[in-house]
Amino acid sequence: MNIQPPLISPGQMNLLRVVLSMAWADDSLEQKEVEVMIDRFSQLFATDPNQRQYLKQQLQEYFVQEIPLEETVSQLTTNAEKEIALRLSYEVISASTRTPSEAPINDKEHQAYRTLVSLLNLPADVVERIEKAATAALNPGHKNVIDMLAFKLREHFVL
Repeated sequence: MNIQPPLISPGQMNLLRVVLSMAWADDSLEQKEVEVMIDRFSQLFATDPNQRQYLKQQLQEYFVQEIPLEETVSQLTTNAEKEIALRLSYEVISASTRTPSEAPINDKEHQAYRTLVSLLNLPADVVERIEKAATAALNPGHKNVIDMLAFKLREHFVL
C-alpha cells in the first residue's frame, strides 16, 4: 500500500481543530455539516479525485478525535497563528445564528470563546481588534461558514 503524505499541514489541521471546537460549542453542528466541510476542504486542498478521497478520510479521522481545546491551543506557537485562530473562531460562532431573534452568540458559544481567549493569552486590545475585524468581515446576507473557514485556512497558510 502506498502511503501518501498529508495534504493539509499539521498547522492547518490544528487550526481547523481549534475552530471546529468553537463550531461545536453549542452542540449544534450536525453530521451533515461536518460532511459538507470535509467535502469542501478536500476540494480546496486536493487537486485530483484520489487525493480528495484520501484527504476526506484523513479529515474524517481527525474530526472524530476528541482532543481537548487546551491541547490544540498549546500547539499554536506564534501570535499570528493565535490571532487567526481567534478570528476564525469568532467568525464561526458569530455566523451560527439560526433564527433572527436568536442572539448572535449563544451562552455555550460565549463560554467556549471566553475559554479560548483565556488560553490564547493575547492582549485585550488585540482581542478587541480581531473581534471588530471579524464582525466587519461577516456579510449578514450570506453567512456560509464553511466556505469562509476554508478560504481563511488556505489564505493563512499560503502566505
